Amino acid sequence: MTAASRVHVGTAGWSYPDWNGIVYPSQPPRGFDPLHHLAQFVDVIEINHSFYRPPTSDLAKAWLTSVADRPDFVFTAKLHRGFTHRPPGEWAIEDRVVFSEGLRPLRQAGRLAAVLAQFPFFFDARHEHLLHLRAIFDAFAELPLVVELRHRSFDRAEILERLHARGISWCVTDQPQSATSLAFDPRITGPIGYVRLHGRNAAAWFAKDAGRDAKYDYLYSRDELATLLPVIRQLVDRTERTIVIANNHFQGKAPANALELKAALEGSRVPVPDTLAAAYPRLRSIASDPDARGNDGAPA
Repeated sequence: MTAASRVHVGTAGWSYPDWNGIVYPSQPPRGFDPLHHLAQFVDVIEINHSFYRPPTSDLAKAWLTSVADRPDFVFTAKLHRGFTHRPPGEWAIEDRVVFSEGLRPLRQAGRLAAVLAQFPFFFDARHEHLLHLRAIFDAFAELPLVVELRHRSFDRAEILERLHARGISWCVTDQPQSATSLAFDPRITGPIGYVRLHGRNAAAWFAKDAGRDAKYDYLYSRDELATLLPVIRQLVDRTERTIVIANNHFQGKAPANALELKAALEGSRVPVPDTLAAAYPRLRSIASDPDARGNDGAPA
């Protein structure tokens, strides 16, 4: 963990077949636990599973077991898409209960840093959408909520003030820009600073026929990462805890960029999987592990 335990840097998810041979061994040994492996290098993982299927307490307990040897490691979880992508009138009370109860083991263990309510880019600040937000805030008031609102119509003082009054934190998002996008600015509305990096692959991002992997196939350059750091540092200085999530996951680019940001924020070398350094040789300049830095133990 970096900056006096106030900033956690990690990735969105950990289960990607294309990470084998890059983040994970090409032929994982029997009993290999990818979550445990990744948690040796990053400080936080954003749970994607909860967006598609409500988590169960048994599954949450298994995740805790995987990171038991990392006492400072935390999770964030995406709110189920049924709440963010469907109107409140279609929710059932038991849906809210099931979702919250599934996360209870993480909350009780002090490992749940945030719950992210991710809205699509076209979700704007019209009246019914503001009511939708209020319904989510009421339904999950006991959770540390963060909202990812991508439409520039939300960038109004009165809306930011409402979020602040409810203690709802704002997610600062970097993604390919469009006419309705928000700038990568440090809006502070709650106790949590939250950053999501989707990459800047505009050609695939806006192509209707592009698949998920193509949209998130982007490696930030060192110069691009440097432009993000001032905003991240402002969040660290002005919030109780800051979470930085790299979502440019294809072929391990998310952990590669996450480790570069982690090294920059800590001002020191960091552990890097040797397979990841082999795939992205520039990581050797930040690697603390001699195996990842080359046979002579020196930066490449």
